[in-house]
Amino acid sequence: MSSNSSRVKRTPLEPLRATGRQRVEELLAAASDLMAERGYEATTMAEIAVRAGAKIGSLYRFFPNKEAVADALVQRHIAILEDEYAALARRAATLSPDALADVLIELLVTLHPRVKSLSALMEARTDKMEIRDRARRHAVTGIAAALRVCAPGLDDILAADIATVVLNIMKIFRSMIAKEAPTTPDAPDELRRMNRLYLSDRLAPFRPSQGT
Repeated sequence: MSSNSSRVKRTPLEPLRATGRQRVEELLAAASDLMAERGYEATTMAEIAVRAGAKIGSLYRFFPNKEAVADALVQRHIAILEDEYAALARRAATLSPDALADVLIELLVTLHPRVKSLSALMEARTDKMEIRDRARRHAVTGIAAALRVCAPGLDDILAADIATVVLNIMKIFRSMIAKEAPTTPDAPDELRRMNRLYLSDRLAPFRPSQGT
């Protein structure tokens, strides 16, 4: 059975026993590693099973197809990011635009071990699920919330536009740190500086004046 041949309209099986839950954790960890290494499209169900040390039937028992695996990963990654963005929003009122820019640009680097396949899923090109759009939408929403706390006068539309730019900068920065994108020793610092200048310029008009 190929990785893309199973199109059964069935939801993933929720394991009830501890051994089943452990197996699902192992399968998802293997899938996350592979998708981070090879991309969503290139990863197959057979490879996921092999990496997890599981039989292919065990994988299909819990996940009917690769899209179901990806969906489970997206849900987990989004939950982790939502917690991080909520914590960041609580701090954002005390951060300058420069400080917020530094926290944001480092966020994907810091979280990468826990959400290592997120970038691959956001870049996935599939007409079977809205993987990319859903992951990006949640990321933009979380970043925009922090931006509006830092700059209360910012409207929702502009906040989403700025957040989209920042998200792409975050992804490029992580790729440079991981040596997955063309870089030089000082290029990440230049990108960090660019991000600070961009956020300072865009947020300054919407922040409370120092005299209030």
